[in-house]
Amino acid sequence: MKKIRITKQFKMEMAHALHGYDGLCKNIHGHSYKLWVTLRGNILEESGHKKDGMVLDFSLLMKLVKPSIIDKYDHSLVLNANSPHADIDLSAFEKVFFLPYQPTSENLVSDFVSMIKDQLPENIELYKVVLSETANSFAEWCLDDN
Repeated sequence: MKKIRITKQFKMEMAHALHGYDGLCKNIHGHSYKLWVTLRGNILEESGHKKDGMVLDFSLLMKLVKPSIIDKYDHSLVLNANSPHADIDLSAFEKVFFLPYQPTSENLVSDFVSMIKDQLPENIELYKVVLSETANSFAEWCLDDN
C-alpha cells in the first residue's frame, strides 16, 4: 500500500488581540488567515469503488473542517478569556470568542489540530496543519514532531 498525503487550503478573516504583548499586536487587529490541512493515508485500491484511487474525498475533508473552524471563526474576534478583554461588553457583535488561551497562531493551530483529529476516519492520519496570518508568517503542527 502507498501512503499518500493530501492537502486542502481554507481561508478566513479573523481579528484578535494579544493581551500583555509588548508590541502592536496588543491592539485589536485582523488577518486574512489561510489554513492548510494535510492528511496521510493509503490510497483505496478497490476497482469499481467510487472512491478508488483516493486517500479521502476532498469534499469530506471540507465537511470536517469548514463547520467547526472556518464557519465558526470567519469574520470573528477572538480574545483571551483570562484577560481584561473578557470584561468588555462586546454583545453588539455576533461572533466574539473568548478562548482559554492567548490567541496566537501557535495556540490556534494547536486547537485546530485537536478539533480535526477527533473527526477523522480511523484509517486516516492528520499529518500537518499550517495556519498563516500573513503572506510570510505561519505556525505549523506536524505529526512527525509529536
